[in-house]
Amino acid sequence: MGEQRYGEWVVVRRHGEHVAELVLDRPKAMNAVSTDMARLLAEACAALADDRTVRVVVLTSSHERAFCVGADLKERNSFTDADLGKQRPYTRAAYTGVLELPMPTIAAVHGFALGGGFEIALSCDLIVADRTAVVGLPEVSVGVIPGGGGTQLLPRRVGVARAAELVFTARRVAAEEARELGLVDTLVEAGQDRAEALALAGRIAANSPLGLRAAKRALRLGHGLDLRAGLEVEDAAWRSVAFSGDRAEGVAAFNEKRTPQWPGE
Repeated sequence: MGEQRYGEWVVVRRHGEHVAELVLDRPKAMNAVSTDMARLLAEACAALADDRTVRVVVLTSSHERAFCVGADLKERNSFTDADLGKQRPYTRAAYTGVLELPMPTIAAVHGFALGGGFEIALSCDLIVADRTAVVGLPEVSVGVIPGGGGTQLLPRRVGVARAAELVFTARRVAAEEARELGLVDTLVEAGQDRAEALALAGRIAANSPLGLRAAKRALRLGHGLDLRAGLEVEDAAWRSVAFSGDRAEGVAAFNEKRTPQWPGE
């Protein structure tokens, strides 16, 4: 298992050839997103996006009681308005970096995932949470709004009315209710979120790397469009893989009853 560190607070670990674990590693601050941490997270995401060998990314936390508690409010307490404005491009790049990763992404959530921390999870395609998880978007309680994609990503998961209730009340949602509401996708026993997310990543990574990326594009770009427009998005994604080496290998492996050896092209 290889490891690459991005500054002090972000680590990328490789599990086999095709699964990358992106670790939030600022445990003394419960992974609160400071300016520097945001910059490092964006840097790590950019490197992962360019790595054609990575088929799945799993986002995890090194803190035993939190995935990420959101913005570093201790840092922001010293900010002037000008300081906050200067920080914004860094934080936005961090959240966008996760959201725009071209391969499937899975968040492994335990403990607190609040504000920007929950937005990082919402930026992933799937969320695996354990029974200690507490999620929410409490930004209006400190005078702002979700700024890492929460007002757009949450309604896409749970609908506009449910998202409005959660954002307007700023309430925290425990794991069981979060699963019932669709805020997380899979609920596992305490301490099992990372293991389950990595196991799921391994199952996903067995499939065509070109197919996975094309399927993600179709799902993301087609969401919210009318059916006719969505089918055009799907057709474009299909055409991007239909004449590829991966498609030829997949069909050949099926007929020869063997495991595919994906060329990734």
